[in-house]
Amino acid sequence: MTAREATRDIMLGSFAGMIAATMEYPLDLAKVRLQAQLLYHTNTTPLRFNGPWHCLIQTWKNEGVRGLYRGLPAPIVGAMAETATLFLSYSYFQNLIRSVSDTGKDLPLSLSQLGLAAGGAGFVASFILTPIELVKCRMQVQLMNLPIYMDPPSARNLSTSAAQVSNPTLIVPARPAPIADLQVLASAKVSSVAIVRKPEGPWSIIRSVVRSYGLRGLWLGHTGTMLRESGGSALWFSTKEWTASWLHNRRRQGDLPRKKKENPLPWESALAGALAGGVSTLLLYPADTVKSAVQTEDEFRPRPLPAAPGKISGSSVRPNSAFMAVAKQMYIANGIKGFYAGCGMTVVRAVPGSAVIFAVYDGLSAWLA
Repeated sequence: MTAREATRDIMLGSFAGMIAATMEYPLDLAKVRLQAQLLYHTNTTPLRFNGPWHCLIQTWKNEGVRGLYRGLPAPIVGAMAETATLFLSYSYFQNLIRSVSDTGKDLPLSLSQLGLAAGGAGFVASFILTPIELVKCRMQVQLMNLPIYMDPPSARNLSTSAAQVSNPTLIVPARPAPIADLQVLASAKVSSVAIVRKPEGPWSIIRSVVRSYGLRGLWLGHTGTMLRESGGSALWFSTKEWTASWLHNRRRQGDLPRKKKENPLPWESALAGALAGGVSTLLLYPADTVKSAVQTEDEFRPRPLPAAPGKISGSSVRPNSAFMAVAKQMYIANGIKGFYAGCGMTVVRAVPGSAVIFAVYDGLSAWLA
């Protein structure tokens, strides 16, 4: 690739991703919260949210409009980085396949070749996207777990605010409260403790993760992101290319198939992108569900602070080793249905989002050609 081609892909991908992320963010927030609540849900405790619309309404009532966009900077950065990386890598892998297969630059690749290029692009993008999604997911769910009210020596979660707890003896701001600290408070002559958590910013979350797991902790949940991005990107790009080609040939009313690359019309890009977004999201959704649960587990099941980075109370638990364990746990608790929590809303979100991304990218590409 030339520097000009690379710069164009980065700029156009970033712009398209930013627009799509801003439009669809409240639906993404609802999706993550619905996925995260399944991690601590049991048969004896009710779900906090009954569905996506209930989640959005409750978030708006309890946190206001600001709550619907909690953590927005992280996904905007993530969407810009992801989309730019996807399109840049997609173009690079296409050029690589052309050089290996001796396919001319102006001739279209086969559907299988496009899928291979897209899967490689998704694999590359997953390494950039995982830390950004980790911060985003934790910011989206951090107000779902407050406060913690404690009657020593046991603790239980309440849905009430700290102000509603009758006569708390001590209020401790904490995130989250280390178990060791709770034990100290329990042994003290304190009748009750209300722990109120203040929402963290992205840099505070990053510091907390690095302190607990080391730098590799920023890639917590990468297995799920890699599966979703590699498989999803292959489906996303190949479905879009096939649909756009079919629409193009149909518009030509039975003329001979395309002999060279041609830019689709805006409505063709949008329609093809909408279908691609729905298909890829639906088929790869379980991987995203487990990924979100892995990344938000510490928000609902806090561990004591480690003595050294990467060591959690002497445990052998390591970042990225929990994907299958969490998937098994979610399956036992909720069955197959649990892997599709919030799926309907996510597909609804992905359809217009993908339509906007491809319409903007293809439109600007044609304009700058």
